[in-house]
Amino acid sequence: MLEKLTNKIQDAFKFVAGKSTITEKNISDAVDAIKMALLEADVNLRVVRRFVNSTIEEARGGRVLRSVNPGEQFVKIVHDKLTAFLGGDGTPPAGTVAGLKLKGPDAVSVILMLGLQGSGKTTSSAKLAARLKKQGRKPLLAACDLARPAAAEQLAVLAAQIETPVCRADAGAAADVCAVFRNALHFAETNGLDTIIVDTAGRLQIDEGLVAELVRLRDVAKPDELLLVADSMTGQSAADIAKTFDEKVGLTGVILTKFDSDTRGGAALSLKTVTGKALKFVGTGEKLADFEVFHPERFAGRILGMGDVVSLVEKAQEVIDRDEALNLQKKMAKETFSLEDYLRQIRAVKKMGNLKGMLDMMPGIAGKLTEDDLEKAELKTHEVIIQSMTKKERANHLIIGPSRRARIARGSGTSVGEVARLLKRFEKMRTMMKKVAKMGDNPAAMQKMFGMG
Repeated sequence: MLEKLTNKIQDAFKFVAGKSTITEKNISDAVDAIKMALLEADVNLRVVRRFVNSTIEEARGGRVLRSVNPGEQFVKIVHDKLTAFLGGDGTPPAGTVAGLKLKGPDAVSVILMLGLQGSGKTTSSAKLAARLKKQGRKPLLAACDLARPAAAEQLAVLAAQIETPVCRADAGAAADVCAVFRNALHFAETNGLDTIIVDTAGRLQIDEGLVAELVRLRDVAKPDELLLVADSMTGQSAADIAKTFDEKVGLTGVILTKFDSDTRGGAALSLKTVTGKALKFVGTGEKLADFEVFHPERFAGRILGMGDVVSLVEKAQEVIDRDEALNLQKKMAKETFSLEDYLRQIRAVKKMGNLKGMLDMMPGIAGKLTEDDLEKAELKTHEVIIQSMTKKERANHLIIGPSRRARIARGSGTSVGEVARLLKRFEKMRTMMKKVAKMGDNPAAMQKMFGMG
């Protein structure tokens, strides 16, 4: 995500990187390059001007020019400015759940999901419910989109996947969103549920009919949060849509969908300044688990190619059991790590979300890998090949001779060459893992090994 912006800003840093001293012209050239990068990313013009002016003012104030490492200081200023424009340090206020102001578990909180048709409200409603469940909440989905055919059915299918109840209009009853909400509230109160996520109708554009329905529902539901769901691919138009919804109905925050496909970043960078509303969540893929809390400081790091190690670790902790991780470390140290263990790790990585998004969180890698590069990782091919092996072969890869390789290739729909490459890579991986595991308690040795000393 945001690959184009990341690459162009990193090119801009070349004007100041690695220099023991830099001049005002160096700074001016770097800022001009960043300005063009932001404009090409479809960031709001007013936002770009404010960003450029504040960056130049601070960079020329002596903090950079008289610094021992002027290039690093300049990058830090840009990082701090990006963080501010994305919404600040992003630390959720005390007493909130993932930044949402919800009531305690003894009362029912209401979240109203707003947005234009096709923005992804229904899917985002289910994704938000899944995230709140992980944090101990007991959500209920309310199907209040009575305009789009099969909207309620789609919500019901998604709700079943995350084992969450859904409330919808009674068959044969007159279509009324307020009646559906009242039924949902009664159901929540009588079944000990504490959060109602209301999926509402959308239009191709904001019109009087849509606004009237949403205002009527808002007044009945008295929501704790009004979240706009916007398509990040629309660029700064998403910020304009948010501003209009805020003026007509009121907003407390924004969810950006299709963030994994957004190579520019105009929506994220424009929202806070144009609307004054925080970007709270981003959809990063098609799976219900592909939904992240938006942390401005972390995303600023991703844009600048610094990665986002904190989010990567959080994702890993969600799918990797601590005892299993310790057991894996022992196997690595003793060189008993098997193909069965490797298969488990591949599946754990898949649970963490799309591989491209995870690699973007790694420092120095963000924006530098294309889809073709990811195909070369061959994780899917490795999984299929290992699944075609017997238990004995997975436990001891050394017994896999020519005849076994041929059988495995036939069973996996691959070639003998691909099977041989997997086994060769696996052997190298085991050797490297053994070294890393033994260095786990020796940071200096690890730094030397990876050239970070």
